[in-house]
Amino acid sequence: MPVIKDLKTARRLVTSLLRSRRTRHELARRLPGVASPPPRSIQIAVYFADSRVNLYQIRQWYGPLAALAKKWPVAIISRSPSAMLKLADEAPVPVQYLRKVADLEHFVEQQDIKIVFYVNQNARNFQMFRYGRMWHVFINHGESDKMYMTTNQFKAYDYSFIAGRAAYDRLRQKLWNFDVDNRTIQIGRPQADHFAGELPYTPDDRVVVLYSPTWEGDRAAAAYGSVASHGVALSSALLADRRFRLIYRPHPRSGVIDPDFKRANESIIAEIAAANQADPSAQHVYDDGPSLGWQLAAADVAVTDVSAMVYDRLATGKPLIVTRPVSPLTDVDEAGFLGAAEWLTADAAGDIIAQVERVRGDVEALDRLHYWVERHFGDTSPGAATARFHDAVERLVGVWHEHAAIHLGDRQMSEADPFVDDDDEDPTTE
Repeated sequence: MPVIKDLKTARRLVTSLLRSRRTRHELARRLPGVASPPPRSIQIAVYFADSRVNLYQIRQWYGPLAALAKKWPVAIISRSPSAMLKLADEAPVPVQYLRKVADLEHFVEQQDIKIVFYVNQNARNFQMFRYGRMWHVFINHGESDKMYMTTNQFKAYDYSFIAGRAAYDRLRQKLWNFDVDNRTIQIGRPQADHFAGELPYTPDDRVVVLYSPTWEGDRAAAAYGSVASHGVALSSALLADRRFRLIYRPHPRSGVIDPDFKRANESIIAEIAAANQADPSAQHVYDDGPSLGWQLAAADVAVTDVSAMVYDRLATGKPLIVTRPVSPLTDVDEAGFLGAAEWLTADAAGDIIAQVERVRGDVEALDRLHYWVERHFGDTSPGAATARFHDAVERLVGVWHEHAAIHLGDRQMSEADPFVDDDDEDPTTE
């Protein structure tokens, strides 16, 4: 048995090596065609050191970044060959492949970066932190009550853009000696102003249910994924009832660790294909595309795990059911929204239709939901979060100019910043 396991491991390593080599060769072929931004043109950088599998973390920022770039020139820094290939195809702002630290250093010297955004806690973020004449800002890739949202790594950044009061309270209560008043800025969820994607089905009288589970996690405390415990039962029930349409959007990492999780995921995907073949008018959807937004807006009811998807959906103010993790070791913080959530246990997953119908007609539940929408995101009227995001950037650029005037002197600052006129007495003016 150990020999078979070793052979499988060796096969995976060889496959990974060959895939990596092909990716590097393809990138080397395409890089000469990727334009570099002119010197001194980029003021906002988004640092993404992860590989292709975690692109979902930055994709949700495409819309807000494209809007921001209309005033503040933005570029994405990629450190991974596989991520760079996809970013070059789909990102709405310039992308630079800077694999080596020397490449990173050259780019920083050539540009006029005032703010660097980070969407995750990748260990290679540390390589960017060395540059002191810019603000390092954590913008995250979602709002949730997971343990990830109160990691001590928040202290590594100059500032963090957070969703709202719930995030503020969470950080104030959980992190010792963290100046939450001066190092966080509440911006709501600007992604909700840029929901992307077109419906892959023709709307009709079917009730649309989005099931968007997270992955299995890499430890018991973070085992929030429901695909193996809830997923097959709830999907089978919805697919068997002609009144419903299922949109299944699993986490990209589903099944990377747990074989049972992988099999359950594959089973649901196969069931959807079989249901559509039996009844093409059903138009059930297995969604693994890059666009996030249409699913959240279109679904009559969403079923999610304890993850950022809870709060992505919460921002729409529409009915939501959260799966209860089966492991007693999983860390679930019910001090916030999860304490008032509509929960779905594993043994009730097969009865999902009754649960869906109940939350759709529960006026009191919707009132509670709207309270938590405001607490987590503040004003969710169209454009409000985008305005707060832009105001936060404007504020930090202003603070950058204040420090530049002190530490660099007026002449050096104007040479470093082509957007500041030598004759302008106010260095904060853009």
